Amino acid sequence: MSSKTIIMFSGDLDKAMASLIIANGAAAMGDEVTMFFTFWGLNVLRKAKKIKVKKEFMENMFGFMMPRGADKLALSKMNFGGAGTAMMKSIMKKKNVSSLPALLESAQAMGVKMIACTMSMDVMGIKAEELIDGVELAGVATYLGEAENSNVNLFI
Repeated sequence: MSSKTIIMFSGDLDKAMASLIIANGAAAMGDEVTMFFTFWGLNVLRKAKKIKVKKEFMENMFGFMMPRGADKLALSKMNFGGAGTAMMKSIMKKKNVSSLPALLESAQAMGVKMIACTMSMDVMGIKAEELIDGVELAGVATYLGEAENSNVNLFI
């Protein structure tokens, strides 16, 4: 069995979609897949609902400014204040393309390992309770251990 690793650095809808389509495809082919979410990519894993946790002022500011969850991400290009994102989601629905939350759920169901970078969480003020269920917490050494044994490594 081969393995794939994906670093999810971006918090853009289109890039998150691409990474999760690749992850789902690899998992469907029987590959082990590890996704390492860091910096803006952590927003993909945030719960949609605001979770009450104790935070410092700057942590609260980060949380307020960042999108809360996979369904709130915007396109990297042609967003036009959200109009482009709405159009893309509408077209995807008409073409029976899975939504980002559905792709996340599918990937988890197929055993894709999702790791949230603890250093990025600390810097950005994201607490474990704010992340969707089933996410592991670890640092870069854990990702590098996974990547070392992988035959494909992607940075998105």
